[in-house]
Amino acid sequence: MRNSHLTGNQDCILEPLCFPEQLCVSASLASSSDGRPVPCALCSDSFPASEKDQLLKHMVLDHKLVIADVKLIADFPRYMLYWKKRFTEQPMTDFCSVIKTNSEGPVEQQEHYFLLCDALPEDRILREQLQQRRLEEVLDQQQKERDDTTFHRACMFCNEEFTGNRSSLLNHMAKEHSFSIGLPDNIVYCNEFLNTLEWKLENMHCLYCEKTFRDKTTLKDHMRKKQHRRINARNHDYDRFYVINYLELGKTWEEVQSEDDRELFEDENDDWSDWQAHPVCAVCLFCEKQAETMEKIYTHMEETHEFNLHKLKTDLSLKFYQQVKLVNYIRRELHQCRCYCCQEKFEAKEELVQHLVSTGHVMRMPEVSHWDQPQYYFPTYENDALLTALSDSESESEGRNPSSEVPVIAEDISNLKVIKQTSVLNKLLKDRGGSN
Repeated sequence: MRNSHLTGNQDCILEPLCFPEQLCVSASLASSSDGRPVPCALCSDSFPASEKDQLLKHMVLDHKLVIADVKLIADFPRYMLYWKKRFTEQPMTDFCSVIKTNSEGPVEQQEHYFLLCDALPEDRILREQLQQRRLEEVLDQQQKERDDTTFHRACMFCNEEFTGNRSSLLNHMAKEHSFSIGLPDNIVYCNEFLNTLEWKLENMHCLYCEKTFRDKTTLKDHMRKKQHRRINARNHDYDRFYVINYLELGKTWEEVQSEDDRELFEDENDDWSDWQAHPVCAVCLFCEKQAETMEKIYTHMEETHEFNLHKLKTDLSLKFYQQVKLVNYIRRELHQCRCYCCQEKFEAKEELVQHLVSTGHVMRMPEVSHWDQPQYYFPTYENDALLTALSDSESESEGRNPSSEVPVIAEDISNLKVIKQTSVLNKLLKDRGGSN
């Protein structure tokens, strides 16, 4: 499932995208796998567990309800049942923050959204309880697998058969084939894990880089020469097979491990003299070109695609947040293979880029009202370094009136911190502005 998809006549992005852009399926540590239908918290509608995105979209468009960090909820059906009951007992505003969009526009164009997040102690406790329950289930499953003496499986590399306990096969692959997926005691859902790896090999996919090859001999040579006889730790499809990923709410094994590493050095002197910052990796708006500096990426876009962001900023008198919105708008339209000027759709991004240059649309923006919308405050790509380089020569604070008697979070005044920390808005509200 892509991070974006087409529903009816509306295309929507329900998860933040990430560079490099690629087709990927996130392993669901937080989703239920028993097929229970998931009810809407505010009406009688329900959706299959596999269509969680449709339920989230329904709640945003029909009820203006946004749930923060959905991917961190360990048992989403139980979470929804809990809040469905609570919303019948007390008004939704007792639990949710209220977000008013277009706060400086006409009253008839203003809308109120309701944000349910773990800043509310009750929500936080619920999430932690669901996480604890999920962890207990995983540990029970792991113990069953450790005690299982009926395990029977052939090695995926040499077809030698192993019976008794899974550790014999895993240790064999590590010792004889230099292929280790980790210590047996760290793994859960082992059979499903091995099924996944075997499926990839049977379909000629490299286990590390995911490239597809024409036959097994070519694949075998590739994995040997490139030292790809291992899994890619950054492929989150594998997260659900490691117990460590269930230990702390919202943290992956890499984050937990990094915290352990920090504890080892907390008593040492803080000598930062040899610290080297990771270079910025900015990605072109129109192609996959990357550069270590903003100057290089700006030059590339101007010379290769005839796009000058600095000129647009000057010509349109863009303030800082308008630049943010414009960049996010362009990113979104290009991801959807749609011309941001004339809205024509294309089959491939390359065709769209050719169209932009040949028609002169590359430097032509639609009406400001089309892209100067609150949903474009939130990055289309969560790691978009281009946004960090934007600047404003004039103070944004002039003409602002942050005071208000209404207890809401206004989307276009100074207090954006709460909204920016809730990535779920990035996932769910983009489509709303496009339909206004």
